[in-house]
Amino acid sequence: MTPTTPPASSTWSLIHSEREALADDLAGLTGEQWVTGSLCDGLTVREVLAHLTAGADLGFLRWMTGVLRCRFDFDRQVAMRLAEQLGATPTETLARFRQVAGSTTKPLPSTLAMLGETVVHAEDIRRPLGIGHDYPVATLTTLATYYQCSDLPVRSKKRVAGLRLTATDGPFAAGDGPQLSGTTLALVMAMAGRMAYCEELEGQGVALLCERHAAL
Repeated sequence: MTPTTPPASSTWSLIHSEREALADDLAGLTGEQWVTGSLCDGLTVREVLAHLTAGADLGFLRWMTGVLRCRFDFDRQVAMRLAEQLGATPTETLARFRQVAGSTTKPLPSTLAMLGETVVHAEDIRRPLGIGHDYPVATLTTLATYYQCSDLPVRSKKRVAGLRLTATDGPFAAGDGPQLSGTTLALVMAMAGRMAYCEELEGQGVALLCERHAAL
């Protein structure tokens, strides 16, 4: 597949749609569900949602100011911004996320990177909760194509270098080398470092991908 860059306006439309869908999915969560561990190590689903809110409310200048304040400790910066958006209750956490669902503010230079943050973190939340979501294949294909060629914001390009990636439910296909096949969502999440999805992939490239994840 030849990488193409969709218009930013089109990508923002995908981001807004996925944010709204996630908010709707979380509207009926119980208190116990809100403290469920996410696929992000050490974070609950509520905390990941607050992290998404922070990303949608944080422009580059504020992001860089935070980086300097935290002395280039990026984990500390993430924790600081997450705490700002968590709110006093899960209801407030969700309300804050809904308020920024249509935002086009971004700390990252790439709008496609923001799409990745939205989809990957939404799945970080949904999967542990057992919430299914029918992501449009076109959205996932756009993201898979981006991740296969970029290491921003995660080292996705490095993870799959020298592998042949083939989606079993859509048109995405890229790279050369040992085969790695599965649904487009599984490929996206594996490229983003979520090894829970490796069990959904097939081919000789799976073992190599897992080795690289351990190294990274």
